[in-house]
Amino acid sequence: MTHALLVIDVQNDFCPGGALAVPGGDEVVPLINAMMAEFDSVILTQDWHTAGHSSFASSHAGKAPFELTEMPYGPQVLWPDHCVQGTEGATFHADLRTDADLILRKGFRTAIDSYSAFFENDHTTPTGLEGYLRTRGIDTLTLAGLATDFCVYYSAVDAAKLGFDVSVRMDACRAIDLDGSLAAAETAMRASGVKLD
Repeated sequence: MTHALLVIDVQNDFCPGGALAVPGGDEVVPLINAMMAEFDSVILTQDWHTAGHSSFASSHAGKAPFELTEMPYGPQVLWPDHCVQGTEGATFHADLRTDADLILRKGFRTAIDSYSAFFENDHTTPTGLEGYLRTRGIDTLTLAGLATDFCVYYSAVDAAKLGFDVSVRMDACRAIDLDGSLAAAETAMRASGVKLD
């Protein structure tokens, strides 16, 4: 087993009608479902925040969603409350196939956000995914999911830094595109050796 599909955060809150809806977020579901059979392994990530998470604008007096603030680990976009553990918003999209080898939950530490499937936003605290992949003998990753310019981007770049062969299926991703974040993410992914398919 060498090639895994890493499906990033295809959850209700990132789909139309959700608390942090990515435009067209639900459009990736049939594409991802169809791709699953092509891979040796399928891994799903799930944003899994505590109520009152430090990345929520509601946790900071006088702050609004999408403002930038400084955290001990660096700059942090403040988000609407989303993907709170156990809520309907945190649940995978109803049509997404979830018969995966692993479901990795991230962002569950209240004091730190986690865009990447590999590290918290301090870029040093691991999620355990690298160890899982190494143990399984997986060295090649294809990423799809939400959102291209945040969790997909951070996961892809971290995977490349860790030495995995990484590609992103751009047709099976959708972006938030906050102030040009999509173009910046695409440039940074290419610079890190990530293939954009």
